[in-house]
Amino acid sequence: MHGLVLVLWIANVLLDTAGQLAFKAAAGDERAGDGLARWRYMFARPWIWTGIACYVAEFVVWIAFLSLVPLSEGVLLGSINIVAIMIAGRILFREKLSPLRVTGILLVAAGVAIVGAGS
Repeated sequence: MHGLVLVLWIANVLLDTAGQLAFKAAAGDERAGDGLARWRYMFARPWIWTGIACYVAEFVVWIAFLSLVPLSEGVLLGSINIVAIMIAGRILFREKLSPLRVTGILLVAAGVAIVGAGS
């Protein structure tokens, strides 16, 4: 994999994961209340804005990444985001990883490794 492609791919994974984690932190705050008050509370907190900023940056990185690799390859390589998000969710939010999810993680990671090796 070309150096710039690798940098963009890693940046995409990090930005997507950070954005998802920030949104989870914003949405999972028990002090937020219900209904419209919940949305007001979330929009007043930095997590939601961090998530939005990560997604805007990820969009730019993703477009740059796709400009350098074929779409079919880029989408498959982008699938590793699922793995990173699931592992980060387990570490930071103590979310459960069932045996079926772990199997899925391993299959996705294997697929990304195969696609990456062929690049």
